[in-house]
Amino acid sequence: MNDQPSGRRFETVAIHAGQEPDPVTGAVVPPIHQVSTFKQDGVGGLRGGYEYSRSANPTRTALEENLAALEGGGRALAFASGLAAEDCLLRTVLTPGDHLVIPNDAYGGTFRLVAKVVERWGVTWSVANTSDPAAVRAAMRPETRMVWVETPSNPLLGITDIALIADLTRTAGARLVVDNTFASPYLQQPLALGADVVVHSTTKYLGGHSDVVGGALVTSDGALGEELAFHQNAMGAVAGPFDAWLVMRGIKTLSVRMDRHSANAARVVEALTAHPKVVEVFYPGLPTHPGHETAAKQMRDFGGMVSFRVAGGESAAVEVCDRARLFTLGESLGGVESLIEHPGRMTHASVSGSALEVPSDLVRLSVGIEAVDDLLADLSQALG
Repeated sequence: MNDQPSGRRFETVAIHAGQEPDPVTGAVVPPIHQVSTFKQDGVGGLRGGYEYSRSANPTRTALEENLAALEGGGRALAFASGLAAEDCLLRTVLTPGDHLVIPNDAYGGTFRLVAKVVERWGVTWSVANTSDPAAVRAAMRPETRMVWVETPSNPLLGITDIALIADLTRTAGARLVVDNTFASPYLQQPLALGADVVVHSTTKYLGGHSDVVGGALVTSDGALGEELAFHQNAMGAVAGPFDAWLVMRGIKTLSVRMDRHSANAARVVEALTAHPKVVEVFYPGLPTHPGHETAAKQMRDFGGMVSFRVAGGESAAVEVCDRARLFTLGESLGGVESLIEHPGRMTHASVSGSALEVPSDLVRLSVGIEAVDDLLADLSQALG
């Protein structure tokens, strides 16, 4: 995972792909093209290929080139949010009568989009434990056109063997989609393992500073890339120029941030596993995690997301969230600051009562890059 198709290492590509100095001014940071329309050289004569910023914008193009390079894909598309990216992908690939398999541990927004919106188009769906290839195979039907995977998953940090599921979907004529948000392209590159499409909420680790909302799709399939680009333009939920610029700024430090997130999370996990009020810890870096060997094989490191269950049930879990001070109580993840949340009442409230319902005593941490001793002290006082 260290080397990109260009032959350059990831850290170099993150800083330079799509982000070379401006050819007009020499500015080392790409400019923000905060513009809606572009002058044409005669009717239909496009200067530089740009006509209207919904269709294409130079700042968004720079981000898309960067994302494609980082994931080793041929085409990337940047959107206004992660769910906008998912919506475009689902509407591009699926048609009425098709079938979709989703994880039994999926982001609540993905579940809501599938169960409350996509189903109304006449698309059916099933839930499977994607960590188990046999379960995925059992959930598939002759009309299955897509299998959706999160690895690590949100919020239980489940691990799916991407290469194994890619072989399964390829044989069945379905597409494999991998939500790579938790890992980021620095820790994991699903396209190289056989995935057809990678999904990102660029709001999270790619942006990295909790100051932008965005999403992205990346694929190596040229024809699919063209279809996605057509729908992106037709549907219009594109990343604005300033948002695209903010994500590019974040990507430049992605590698060093992910190294620190992972190192801090490992220390947090060590403390949690030894705490008497913690019933169970979910982290793929633990040797006892059922997906540890797979994660070690397909990831560079284990990331900054940690979940754990608290003795005393839901009320105790909520109290831990309320008592935390350095860990900010809030939704989202992947920023430089540490966050804490109660998934059952917050990010995953939409899956309540479904096959994806999360334990009520679960707490999720997005471990930031602060001094880890300060984070450990805060967790210790929050747990009591």
